Amino acid sequence: MLDRFFALITDLTEAPHEAFGDDDYRLAAAALLVHVMAVDGRVSASERARIQTVLAAGFALSAGDTERLIERAVDAEASADSWTSFADLLAKRLDEDGRRRIVSMMWSVVLADGAAAELEEAVVERAAALMGVEMPLR
Repeated sequence: MLDRFFALITDLTEAPHEAFGDDDYRLAAAALLVHVMAVDGRVSASERARIQTVLAAGFALSAGDTERLIERAVDAEASADSWTSFADLLAKRLDEDGRRRIVSMMWSVVLADGAAAELEEAVVERAAALMGVEMPLR
């Protein structure tokens, strides 16, 4: 009985969790970051940490919500027909400053391990072009 009472109190006092729907631009941005992190076949701890940092700071998310967003992004990226669908959604949903911010986040992830692989650079450049962002933004 007390367990149910404490569970109810916990449910009432905890902050609500963010919901990241398929049309949420934050999910699209996170999926692009996940894609650019993994495109070269290597995922470093520094790249993973950078994604957590830029998503938490860029979207003012708690640690728990950031982790949920990354989990959803991994699933979305794995099931997407093409990563370009995320760039297309961002192009439609964000203004120029918002799109530029996403490209800067991408470069931050690419450079997190100290070197930009050719494939990573190509993805960022293509995403920027799809979003109408002029390069370079490193």
